[in-house]
Amino acid sequence: MSPIADEHLSPKNGLVLWLPISVPRRQVRVRPPHVRLLVAAVVLMLFPTGCVHRRFTINSNPSGALVRIDGKDVGYTPASIDYTWYGTREVQLIKDGYETQTQLVNVKAPWYQHFPLDFLSENFLGTHVRDHRRFDIPMRPKQPDLSQEVIERGRSLRSQAVHGM
Repeated sequence: MSPIADEHLSPKNGLVLWLPISVPRRQVRVRPPHVRLLVAAVVLMLFPTGCVHRRFTINSNPSGALVRIDGKDVGYTPASIDYTWYGTREVQLIKDGYETQTQLVNVKAPWYQHFPLDFLSENFLGTHVRDHRRFDIPMRPKQPDLSQEVIERGRSLRSQAVHGM
């Protein structure tokens, strides 16, 4: 037996009893709650996060039209922009020789971008989600302005009637 065990043996009625050894206890420090929250936040940050990339593209037929979205020039078709918020946008296409087209384009949110799922898909999905929309807007050739021709022809006919021709 070990020397420590021998010291704590005592005979009593022919039996050997073990006496408890007093072992100093380690002091356990209780951390304040804000430290626990900080540790939990750091652990959560180590998990992969989600990300949603939103983009829409405007195409025109024919291409090469100037694109204005909500009054701001974006570029020439095909034009793509990133956006943050879903909703209705005013899209205007301008091209020489074609009528200016103005349309309200509704960019609807997908099912995973409605409350409260949007918080989870933005932060904790663990994968990159691409939400790419495409809008095709046809353009019509500009019709010649016939009103000026009609006015000139009317003046000519009036002149002929006045002079008796």
